Amino acid sequence: MKSLNVGDRVPFFSVTDNTGKKHTLKDYQGKKVVFFFYPKANTPGCTAEACDLRDHYTELQNAGFTLLGVSADNEKAQQNFVSKFDFPFPLLADTEKKVINAFGVWGPKKFMGKEYNGIHRMTFIVDEMGIVERIISKVETKNHAAQILNG
Repeated sequence: MKSLNVGDRVPFFSVTDNTGKKHTLKDYQGKKVVFFFYPKANTPGCTAEACDLRDHYTELQNAGFTLLGVSADNEKAQQNFVSKFDFPFPLLADTEKKVINAFGVWGPKKFMGKEYNGIHRMTFIVDEMGIVERIISKVETKNHAAQILNG
């Protein structure tokens, strides 16, 4: 797994969100974007993380951040996640792993002694020019907004 590093330019991508709306990197020129990658919608850690970001959404917006959640879940699963928890930000349905692979967050993981490939929970803060400004590789799911804001 080779993830993007601070100073790297985010590669072009085009992927749909939970509503079927297409998102590309170009849509976010001039904005500071938080790409938060999570393994699977509606699982405990991912729910805690996304709910923490939801609960601090106004503070994150006031600090100039645009949020994009990304997992390999399909549009329907992402929409169910958004509806269930009332998230004010889009969740990208990256079923073909275009964004996941572009950021390099797919790779070997271990859980309860088993090794498998999956999404590593990581967050990338990208500046207005599409350059990675900061990476949070040890995400605290219940305190993630503070990690972003206090970085």
